[in-house]
Parts: sequence; C-alpha cells; structure tokens
Amino acid sequence: MLRQLSIRDFVIVSQEELDFAQGFSVLTGETGAGKSILLDALGLLLGERGEAGLIRAGADRAELIASFDLDDAPQATAWLAEQEMAVPGELLLRRVLDAQGRSRAWINGRPATLQQLREIGEMLVDIHGQHAHQSLSRGEVQRQLLDGFGDQSALVHAVAAAWRARRDARERLGVARQEAARLESERDALRLRVSELAALNTNPEEWSLLAATQTRLAHAASLIDTAATAEEMLAQGEQSLSRALAQTLVRLRGQLAHDAALAPIIDLVDGGRIQIEEAVHALRAYREKLELDPAELARVEARLGAMHDLARKYRVRPEELCALHQQTSERLRSIEAAVDLPALERSCAVAERDYLEQARALSAARAKAAVVLAAKVSDAMQTLAMAGGSIEIALLPRTEGSSFGLEDVEFRFRAHAQQVAGPLSRVASGGELSRLSLAIQVVTSEVAQVPTLIFDEVDAGIGGGVAQTVGRLLQDLGERRQVLCVTHLPQVAACADEQWEVVKASDAVGVQTRLSRLSEARRVEELARMLGGAHITAKTRAHARELFSGSRRVTITAPRLARNGLSGE
Repeated sequence: MLRQLSIRDFVIVSQEELDFAQGFSVLTGETGAGKSILLDALGLLLGERGEAGLIRAGADRAELIASFDLDDAPQATAWLAEQEMAVPGELLLRRVLDAQGRSRAWINGRPATLQQLREIGEMLVDIHGQHAHQSLSRGEVQRQLLDGFGDQSALVHAVAAAWRARRDARERLGVARQEAARLESERDALRLRVSELAALNTNPEEWSLLAATQTRLAHAASLIDTAATAEEMLAQGEQSLSRALAQTLVRLRGQLAHDAALAPIIDLVDGGRIQIEEAVHALRAYREKLELDPAELARVEARLGAMHDLARKYRVRPEELCALHQQTSERLRSIEAAVDLPALERSCAVAERDYLEQARALSAARAKAAVVLAAKVSDAMQTLAMAGGSIEIALLPRTEGSSFGLEDVEFRFRAHAQQVAGPLSRVASGGELSRLSLAIQVVTSEVAQVPTLIFDEVDAGIGGGVAQTVGRLLQDLGERRQVLCVTHLPQVAACADEQWEVVKASDAVGVQTRLSRLSEARRVEELARMLGGAHITAKTRAHARELFSGSRRVTITAPRLARNGLSGE
C-alpha cells in the first residue's frame, strides 16, 4: 500500500511530505484548492506523461517520490525481482521533470522507463477518475470490467494469442492460394536448377584444383624438357656444374696444407656440391612423375568447361556453384512448404480448434461471472436511490469471434421492475449512470488484486442518504484495502478513518496548495464548512459533530460486497 508521498515544486505545491495509513482516507477542501494534485502526482509516478507546465512557477524542476509497502502486493514483488529492482519489503518510485520538458524516473534507485512505471503501477494502485461513468457506456469498458471481476486475465491473454495464431494461419493459407500459380512456376525453375547443380556434384575446392591440374597437364611437355635440360646442366657432360665443383674441391684441398684458412671455404663449396646433387635427384624424380596424358587433360578441360558453362548460366563464379546449390535447395524447400496447401489447411484447422477451445472457455467463465456481477451491482443499486432497479449483463455472440472472444459484452439497465432492460448508453440518465458507475467500481474493486484504490470525486451528482451510503460502502471497503477518496460530500468524508484538508493560499512566494491531516476537532470544523459553506453557525457545527459521531465504523447496512462469488464461497 501507499506509505508516503513527497511532492516538491509541482503545479502550485511547494513542498509536501504526506504519510498515509491503512483504511479509508479522504481529501477535502474548497473547490479549486487543488484536491486532485495528489492524484496528478501519483499519476506521473505511475507512468503518465509529464510536461514542463507541471513545474511550479519559478522552479527549475519538479520532483515526486512515493514509497509503497509491498507486504500486500505479491505480484509487484515478483515483478521487481524479475526486473532485478527488488528491495525487501518496500518500493520507492521517483520522478523528476525539468524546465526543458525532460523526464527521468527511478524504481528503487534504478533508472526506469515510463513503461516500467506503468507496469508496476498497475499492480499497486487502481485510480477511478471523476468522469469514469462517461466511459461506462462503451462496450470495451464493460467487457474489461466483467473480465476483471471474474479474474479472467490469463484466459483473455490466451484467447488473444490463439486469435493471432489463427489470423496468421489464415493469412498464410490465403497468400499461398493467391500465389499458388506464381510459386508453382518458381518451384519448377528451382527444381531444374537444383537438378543441374546436383548432377554437376561439385565442391568448393574443385575449381581451383582442376585449374591447377589443367595448367600442369597442358604444359607437361615443356616441363619435362625443362627438367631434363636442368638435370644435364647440373650433373651430366664435361661442362656440368657438378663436375666443375668436384674439380674445384680437389684443387682447394691440395692447398689446404699451406693455409688452414681455406677450410671453411672448402666446406661451403662442398655444401654447394651436395645441394646440387640433391637438386639433380629431385629433378629426376619430378621428371619421372611427369607424363603426357592427353586423355586426362581432355577430361579435366571438359569438367572445367561444364562448370564454367553452368556458372555463366546462373551468373555466378564457378567456385560459387556449391553455395548456389545450397541456397537454391533451401529456397525450394521454402517454396514447397508455402505451396503445400493441404499442410497449410491442416495448420489453419489446428489454429481454429485451439482458438475455439480457449474462446469457449472464456465465454463460459464470462457467463458465470456475468450472473454474479449483475446480482451484486443490482444489490448495491438498491442503496443508491435506485430501488427496484437492476442491471443485466448480456453476452452477444460474434459470428467470427475476435481477439477478445466469441461475444460482445453489453450492460443493460432498468430503472424499475416493469421497465424493459436496455443498453446503458440509451436507457440510463446521467445521474443514474454516475451512481451505477460507483456501484460497479466498488464491486469490481473488491475483487481486484491491487492494494490501493483511489476514487476522484466519483460521488459527484449524489447527496443526502445516498451520499451516506456511498461513505459506508467506501468505509467497508477500507476494512480490507487502502482507499483514498477526493470528495466534496460531508457524508462521505465523515465515514473516513483519516481526513486531509487541501487549502490554497497566497503568500510572498505566490499561490500555494497545502495539505494537512486533520484532528478530530478540525474534522468537525471541516465537515461544518462542507455542510454550511462560508457561514458556519453553532447549529451547523452541531450537525457536523452528529454526522461525524454517527459515521464511525460500524457493520454496513447495505448489501455487503464480500467476494465475487465465482469460487463457490
């Protein structure tokens, strides 16, 4: 739950440190005092977009900090652990807006995005705005309320995923049918290419090896002649290098007795003679291996020609033929899968079956939740000056189904038992819609998972005994949840466990809004102001004191909004 809220230089708030408790708390004050600034600040901390205009005049930046106790928020605790932002038992959100319109946010001291703030915010706080009833007539809002009440988020997501899978399967099948002729033509061309490349059966190194072999075989005669000539010059005949070196060594060794300095020179010459002999042996072996083989040369040149022709046909280099074979085979497999209409039809049928299975399960859950929610809201209506009225929740089948299921959800209202129930948007008046919205919000909030509920003047347009019933409803809800409510009704404020007064005043700095927790005596004074306006009399104070005393926590007389009743409790 929300423990503390720190506001600095935000709109017309200079600096406030607010500590909140469990139970039901209200914020009251004169019209225009800035009661909704608290909600605006929380909205920014929970991921709403900010702007420079929210910074207090004369300040460089606005800073907002909220502290939450996570003992009653297991989903938020798990999310923080998953994001590696967990701090045992607590959560600190911080948001800063500067004069240039830039915004920065932190979660437990770690930089965070607005999306992350929104995700964690949905697990912590549920805010019901003062104009919530205006959206109640929309079908998608009614559907979301019903699914939230029935705790069907897992099924809703499963249906949406199955619907997307069905849509994608249908699209693939439709494209395949439309493209069948073109793909068939491409498939035939690819099959021919694969057949030709497979018949050639080359490998990445073959071209370079064949080219080297062809060069050697084409010049075999010249190579043999050159090797023989070199062998003769090195070791044969009277003028060979081998004979000349042997004679030179004889003469040098004959002079060695006269000068020992000739010894290393003799070794060098003798080494040269030995290398020449080794070269002669190598040349002889090389020449013996060389042979004139016209048949092999013709075979190599024919293979090179076949590779060159196929490479030129498909506009690649000969050494790239093997890679082309692999690429063509992969494309062919893809095409064959794409034009395999029976397989795509089977896949489409499986996706259809999966979608219908999930959607029918959601429909059954909605039907069960609709009965319980309609009964609870109808019960609550009896205490909100709508005696005899009721709502029905109709599930209207859709022919094809959609991402949210096989039906539309329609809330239908009747003001009294003799009236035929009709859609909210056409049957309910503005005042009835406002009270219906409040009843639905209280009922659905009772089964929500978030620990903190905030109501922003959702009691607008009601008064008298109805207002007191609303206060009792919120008071009862505060027994199990943290409830914050911005209200202008003294009957609602009197039921609160804690009351904050919002005051706007002018000083040397300018216009500022201040918030303060009221003592019991000051609560009576504030209730008297709310009852009597600017002129407070002793009679007004007595009325306020009586209202306050009579509104202390008691067992609610209106139908108790315990659980959603969907689990058989």
